[in-house]
Amino acid sequence: MAEEAKLEGSLGSKLDKKSARYVANRAALMALMGGMREQEAAIRQGGGTKAAEAQRAKGRLTVRERLALLLDEGTELMELGLWAAHGMYEEFGGAPGAGVVTGLGRVSGRRCMVVANDATVKAGAFFPMTAKKVLRAQTIALENRIPTLYLVDSAGVFLPLQEDVFPDQDDFGRVFRNNAVMSSLGVPQITAIMGMCVAGGAYLPVMTDTVLMTEGSGLFLAGPSLVQAAIGQRTDAEELGGAAMHAEISGTVDFKEPNDHLCIARLRSLVEKIGRRQGTGSREQGTGGDESRLSEVFSRVAFDAAKDAPRYAADELYGLIDPDPAKAATNVYDMHDVIARIVDRSEFDEYKEDFGRTVLCGYARIGGRAVGIVANQKVHQQQTVAMGPQAGSKRTEFGGVIYTESAQKAARFIMDCNQNLVPLVFLHDVNGFMVGKDAEWSGIIRAGAKMVSAVSTSVVPKITVIVGGSFGAGHYAMCGKAYDPRFIFAWPTARYAVMSGASAANTLVEVRVKQMERGGKHLSEEEKKAIYEEIKATYDAQADPRYGAARMWLDGIIDPVKTREVLITALEACALNPEVARFNPGVLQT
Repeated sequence: MAEEAKLEGSLGSKLDKKSARYVANRAALMALMGGMREQEAAIRQGGGTKAAEAQRAKGRLTVRERLALLLDEGTELMELGLWAAHGMYEEFGGAPGAGVVTGLGRVSGRRCMVVANDATVKAGAFFPMTAKKVLRAQTIALENRIPTLYLVDSAGVFLPLQEDVFPDQDDFGRVFRNNAVMSSLGVPQITAIMGMCVAGGAYLPVMTDTVLMTEGSGLFLAGPSLVQAAIGQRTDAEELGGAAMHAEISGTVDFKEPNDHLCIARLRSLVEKIGRRQGTGSREQGTGGDESRLSEVFSRVAFDAAKDAPRYAADELYGLIDPDPAKAATNVYDMHDVIARIVDRSEFDEYKEDFGRTVLCGYARIGGRAVGIVANQKVHQQQTVAMGPQAGSKRTEFGGVIYTESAQKAARFIMDCNQNLVPLVFLHDVNGFMVGKDAEWSGIIRAGAKMVSAVSTSVVPKITVIVGGSFGAGHYAMCGKAYDPRFIFAWPTARYAVMSGASAANTLVEVRVKQMERGGKHLSEEEKKAIYEEIKATYDAQADPRYGAARMWLDGIIDPVKTREVLITALEACALNPEVARFNPGVLQT
């Protein structure tokens, strides 16, 4: 039986659920998850109860109420950027969720990107992170050709921070440029104006394909007060830019609706009628009776959620990693245990299993879709030395470190996936590349450059999940944010920095002590320790995934239990784009 499982590529599991380490890790992570869920619930409250009541007093729904009507019954929004602006803009009272909700949801059976202003947060005004969050949603929609729906209720740019919102390449104006580019590529965009749509923001709806507007809303480049100040003309908001005016006189809106409920009903009806381009989700009748599947570029087979589920329970992932950053060095675990809990039937065709063992590579399916997985192995490995006076002997390779052989293997595997049109999933828990004389003599820089080059020129969809540490150049080689993953997620256990807090603190303390000593001041051990703790605390806070998610370095912090579910949705979104550029890896160091 064991041999049969091995032949089928079925993964076993060495996770000891009775061990003290597992029990302690599980308790610690569940406590962390509980605290983060409370924070997430607070973020979803937006501007709070009083602001929500004010929104309803205008005859309008809150953003969450609108989304509940928009999404298909029994489905949820896979929210992206929930933590955006977390802990930021406190001098202005904060901006929960950056005042906008973005995510992937199913509307009239179609997978759509939704961008919805939260008017309870500073009247839906655009903070710098609001623009960044909307741009990220548009980027995801553009790369994956996802129909995009905008629910507009915004006062425009947050004026006290206009210099950080208005002028640059990745600021507010880029939103309208993206509207035009998405339209030119055939990505459907529909806007529903259900509140204010003012100043530069007025261009967004008009640059989309279809515009809906509710009575009582306003769409104008300048509001009544600014018009009076600029040209001395007196007018009220309804006459200046109300729904009736735009429907009857300017002809700017395509559908005038009495209220939010009917506007959303109309929006759902319009989405239902959007066609599907060849290869982007056209239905094909399968051979299995009523079975149907999407016609896609990437390999997909019929999938049964029950029969094809992993062989091991997802909630066992809670016992894998100690979330305490001070104990990161003790987080030695087998990454096969993660893979076994996210891939179909826990089946994994491992590539070059006995070579470069600190990076795992292999093929699997997730939700019926083929993927190539590149993952850091955290268990220390024995590797045969290939060259030099120690040739033929064994050396220990540290888990989470990329060695020369590992980088060579990963680069080749990534190229194979591009050759065969297999999307890539990267699972991070990486300390970086190996250093030292032996590593340099083995050509670690050359091998690392080869891996980074393969990731950079990869043309198939890439999805990144940061499970544990993601440090230094290892973050780049494993497809960090700068390497254009279609989606990038993190577990609450993730750590995201140039190096760990302890390593950074040790380095910076030494630098600071030498600076002080050159100035004639000698520090006691207690003073050195105090400096160390101060630096480490700051560094640990900045390495926390919430810090990165607040700045949109991450698309979301996900519950480990939902990793498979999130990947299934992300892969479905990726498959909507049938266009895959020619793979041209360029010059590789050999």
